[in-house]
Amino acid sequence: MTTATIIQSLASGLLMGLLYGLVAVGLALIFGLMDVTNFAHGEFLMLAMYITFFLFAFFAIDPILAAPLVGAAMFIFGAAIYLLVVRFAMRAKANIGMVQIFTTFGLAILMRGLAQYFFTPDYRSINVSWLGGKTIEIGGVFLPVPQLVGALVSIAAFGALYFFMKKTDFGRALEATREDAGAVALVGIDKNKVFALGWGLGSALIGLAGAVMAIFFYIYPDVGASFALIAYVTVALGGFGSVFGAFAGGIIVGLVEATTAMILPPSLKSIGIYAVYLLVVFIRPRGLFGSI
Repeated sequence: MTTATIIQSLASGLLMGLLYGLVAVGLALIFGLMDVTNFAHGEFLMLAMYITFFLFAFFAIDPILAAPLVGAAMFIFGAAIYLLVVRFAMRAKANIGMVQIFTTFGLAILMRGLAQYFFTPDYRSINVSWLGGKTIEIGGVFLPVPQLVGALVSIAAFGALYFFMKKTDFGRALEATREDAGAVALVGIDKNKVFALGWGLGSALIGLAGAVMAIFFYIYPDVGASFALIAYVTVALGGFGSVFGAFAGGIIVGLVEATTAMILPPSLKSIGIYAVYLLVVFIRPRGLFGSI
């Protein structure tokens, strides 16, 4: 194993790690806002990828151009899911945690079943796109252009989210609602509106990730399952409710995955991720950057 091989592998792991972070940040945002784990998170990613595919297939819109449209569509979808489904689950008088879990888990099964019925289990892909199949060389390191652009989109999305959360009135309302949903109602803030917009924002982020990933991943009804599992680990590793933790956790997961693939057969690359996660859980149960 040469130095060039190690650098190449770590660079690829970093790019994928940034994408993992983008997939996970919506999950972290929703949990931090409402203490609700969205077990349909992977199916949201699957839906975003299908929207991207059909925009390309029927309207010849390249995935990069489609990304804002997919993000907007997923924003509306996420807000609607809160208003039509999650909001009522949160009214449970007993075992509210279990009600929320089974509500989002049931939503995941429903979305996957509908995708299999309407789209069939067939694998689809976007064979021709502006970025597909292209690579660039930087200092002897070859970087796939789709993953590189995805990493840049991830960084830009995190930067925009940080600005939004810290510098805008609605961002401050999100933070205040997260701290004390009861108190904000006393000053005239509608928590249901804030929660709906929070779900919409988290879904829009997964929409951006899905649009980019549709360039270089197969699209099928179960595509979100593996990425959802990684997203849960990323959020737990970075710290539940921490948006920055999701960003940092994604990078760690990507690098650990790449390192494991250099040591073990590629089919076993996930072992390293879960080993690091278990180590962090034993040492710091709330995650590296979590405060919950």
